[in-house]
Amino acid sequence: MSNISRRGFVKGAGVAALGAVGATTLAGCGNGQVTERPTNTRTEVQETPSWLGEPPEVAESDITETVDVEVLVVGCRTGGLPAMMSAAENGANVLGIDMADGVRNPREDIGAYNSRLQQEGMPNYPRAQFTIEEHRADMARYANGFFNYDLYNVWARESGPMIDWLTDILNQNGKLQMDWECGWETDRDEAAEKDWSTSHSPNPVSSDIKDDFGQELADYAEAHGAQFRWNTRLIKCEQNDSGRVTGVIAQDTKDQHYIRINASHGVILSTGGYAGNSEMLEARQPWNQRIRINVANGGGNNGDGIKAALWCGAHMDPVGAACMFNRACVKPDQVAGADVKGAWFWFGEQPFLKVNLKGQRFCNESGPYDYMIHSAVLQPYHTYVDIWDSDYPEQVRQMNEIGCCRLYPWENGSPSNMPITRMPSMLQNLQDQGYIQQADTIEELAEKLNIPPQATVDSWNRYNQFCDQGRDDDYGKPAYRLTKLDHPPYFGVRTGAWYLATLDGVAVNTDLHPVDDNGDPIQGLYMTGNDSGGLFAISYPNLSTGFACGRTMTFGRRAGRLAATQEA
Repeated sequence: MSNISRRGFVKGAGVAALGAVGATTLAGCGNGQVTERPTNTRTEVQETPSWLGEPPEVAESDITETVDVEVLVVGCRTGGLPAMMSAAENGANVLGIDMADGVRNPREDIGAYNSRLQQEGMPNYPRAQFTIEEHRADMARYANGFFNYDLYNVWARESGPMIDWLTDILNQNGKLQMDWECGWETDRDEAAEKDWSTSHSPNPVSSDIKDDFGQELADYAEAHGAQFRWNTRLIKCEQNDSGRVTGVIAQDTKDQHYIRINASHGVILSTGGYAGNSEMLEARQPWNQRIRINVANGGGNNGDGIKAALWCGAHMDPVGAACMFNRACVKPDQVAGADVKGAWFWFGEQPFLKVNLKGQRFCNESGPYDYMIHSAVLQPYHTYVDIWDSDYPEQVRQMNEIGCCRLYPWENGSPSNMPITRMPSMLQNLQDQGYIQQADTIEELAEKLNIPPQATVDSWNRYNQFCDQGRDDDYGKPAYRLTKLDHPPYFGVRTGAWYLATLDGVAVNTDLHPVDDNGDPIQGLYMTGNDSGGLFAISYPNLSTGFACGRTMTFGRRAGRLAATQEA
């Protein structure tokens, strides 16, 4: 693709273009004629980005295996499993391929609206009730208007039935149950941001049962005739002369042989975004690379599904987006950054005192997770310090977080993802490794963390004054989260962001087909999960717990049905 500058376009074609525009305008004057398509769709043509490149060339002689199916699902986890289950339920011959070596659990915290569990429970919890109109407005605001309202409406209609479907499947086995996570930050209306009781999670019915959510879904798909093929990587899609996707070229990651998989009904891409592709990340959302700390779990997908769709003529969301949590830490001689290896720090989202590397408090610690992270991007070395004291179990109860960082059961009794009882051992382990520091005074703690002692003490004193008066004069932290830090010993750690997933993806229509620049669907191809776009920009609306995961599973189920039945 050539790169034509705006200056070059005006100089070389300006007079002719103006003449053409004038002729079209005059011809249409008074008689209703219009130009069907613009003659110049872009004034500048961008080079193909280096992270995308051209589709790989695979010689026919290198393709040593051919498989014929009706529906192929690429990526067999949060979006792919529901897609396989749904397609198989609807009578299709289904194959799922994945680079993993076996079944892995999908994400929990599944956001939905109007499930049976919500309908049954909400009358008992009026604070949790909400309308789809107010929720939709907040999701659009969070995306700064980069928001496909029609896609949202699909989630609003179909997410509740999707949860009911999963609930019934789990109930058949009796090992897991679906719980609605009903809770809110406070009933005192002090929080600046509204939270939404959208989340549902599968939980074992007893403590001696292993959480095998993924295996239960895979078993259901196989019981309906679906098959899995592991250790298999997508290389590219194949299209016929009309542009319809007819299947894929894949590769066995063990012996490296190439496979042609023909899919007569359609290909569903659900490979999980591009959180493991540093070149794509740097190009599309470099600010998140500055605050990121690499940990062992999370963020490994390389964008294969997105690139495959773009090579077919699709286009991406205009703005990068990611789901990031302040759950990663580094040692006192390190700072955050995408090239840094650190440790997982689940406790980091609790809104205790946070200071920058100059020992200065710099934001309202009680905002949504991404607000905290983005504030830290603006600080020296994109790194900050968490400070708490020995009274943290009771203070955590008072601060009453929601979402996956919650450490106490939800208001309706549903278990949290992580219990407070696990914190002592998790924190002690980080302390033993040299991440968390402990001291009897704030001055000593600052010295151990390599930040200015006097500035840190001053910040701590001022923060405690706000706690005493019940009002944060600097940043407006709600009073119920102003917990005084005066119970030594004190603890601190240098903190950054854990990168869970990218959320920007390929533009799709409500039938989950990717669309080209003209808005026309690419037939035979469907997208779900973090390969698809349309609902997120910059970051994740984490106060609607599970919205991304619920979107993924809802759209996966829908894509499976549409591909199997050929309705769209």
